[in-house]
Amino acid sequence: MSSTLFRTKKVEQSILDTEEPEHALKKSLSALDLTVFGVGVIIGTGIFVLTGTVAKNNAGPAVALAFVVAGVVCALAALCYAEFASTVPVAGSAYTFSYASLGELPAWIIGWDLVLEFALGTAVVSVGWSGYIASLLDNAGWHLPEALGSRDGADGFGFDILAAALVLLLTCILVLGTKLSARVTSIVVAIKVTVVLTVIIAGAFFIKGDHYDPFIPKAQEVPAGDSLQSPLIQLMFGWAPSNFGVMGIFTAASVVFFAFIGFDVVATAAEETRNPQRDMPRGILGSLIICTTLYVAVSIVVTGMQKYTDLSVTAPLADAFKATGHPWFAGFISFGAAVGLTTVCMILLLGQTRVFFAMSRDGLLPTFFSHVHPRFKTPHRPTILLGVIIAIVAGFTPLSELAELVNIGTLFAFVVVAIGVIILRKSRPDLPRSFRTPWVPVVPILSVLASLWLMLNLPTETWLRFALWMVIGFLVYFLYGRGHSRLGQRKATTADNTE
Repeated sequence: MSSTLFRTKKVEQSILDTEEPEHALKKSLSALDLTVFGVGVIIGTGIFVLTGTVAKNNAGPAVALAFVVAGVVCALAALCYAEFASTVPVAGSAYTFSYASLGELPAWIIGWDLVLEFALGTAVVSVGWSGYIASLLDNAGWHLPEALGSRDGADGFGFDILAAALVLLLTCILVLGTKLSARVTSIVVAIKVTVVLTVIIAGAFFIKGDHYDPFIPKAQEVPAGDSLQSPLIQLMFGWAPSNFGVMGIFTAASVVFFAFIGFDVVATAAEETRNPQRDMPRGILGSLIICTTLYVAVSIVVTGMQKYTDLSVTAPLADAFKATGHPWFAGFISFGAAVGLTTVCMILLLGQTRVFFAMSRDGLLPTFFSHVHPRFKTPHRPTILLGVIIAIVAGFTPLSELAELVNIGTLFAFVVVAIGVIILRKSRPDLPRSFRTPWVPVVPILSVLASLWLMLNLPTETWLRFALWMVIGFLVYFLYGRGHSRLGQRKATTADNTE
């Protein structure tokens, strides 16, 4: 039985499957498109909120160093993703990589994990977008009925019509074609980056050197907790992180890390890239470098504009401009955040549909969803199904407590991909690799350790919810996926023919 659970799918077979006419996606993306996708999904509300919040609560002005640390952790994972995406240019990202290196059951687990990660991520981001748009409408004197507003804190029936409408609109765009999605993303990302650069340049004129003193504030111990809201590492070892000081930088890094979530979505578009061997590494690493630079610049500006102890935790950057006597920047920043979240939502939805499509093409999910549109060459069936489901979830469900599941899902994927690089190097040293992760196995091992450390700092409650989702995944695999696996059917046919 174990031999069937850990059967691997050859890289050559994965690539061969992408050439079947009814399952072939259109190759239309360039390195620039991939970089835009990466920047589009990474830069969201985090750059406008986390920078000031973490500065006030965890690191002071040294939050800039926390972004550097988080960027290094992501870079370790990005190097592993870049090798896999260029070597196995097939839709599915970590799912496909796992199938080629770890085996079918681990691949199913990571695919099931990614479906949850991207679905919740899309829903959470769409709800956040809805909040910004509703606020802008309120400022213009247009008020939505309470029953059609946000579900968080609502009494009785309520449906977040704006969040659901956004998901459905983006679903239509994705059905019409990935290149169209890239063009829309390029326009929106250009607006978003312009807003960020404007904030950095304008804010630089209001920096006061005294606000950086001390750059690394004196360390403060954090009392250990014993509830399900406490980090798992506290319940396991009684260890509590410290705020401020040198260790506070690492505490802050575990928080701001989540502002980087999304660059791995770029790998899901490998099959739709014209030259994946060259362009995937450029897109993944390029987007990460750009976003890390912007994050560090914003954190330096916001802590220089206002003393870190005076920063607000809800809208620190906007309120910092208010404190300098320029309140109109608050509306400008809200506009940038609302525009930016549109691309985050679309690219997460794109990533999820590609993972679902890849699992369907392998037979682990119904093959009905693995056929592409005859004209647009997009996986229209899973896109429509998942778009409608996520729109309903976003409309009816308050998702604030579930957002951390996105984080644990991403880190879990990082761990699997890093391990997969080591295994594939040993099992298939003959594979042509246009990009090679440097210093293997040191870099992948460091990536695993860094990701596990951040996972241990997540609340215990998040681990329990994640475990429940994994249990459901195991049931689906053993009741359906294992028996319908195309790889299993091929091997059974081969065995019959040799007898």
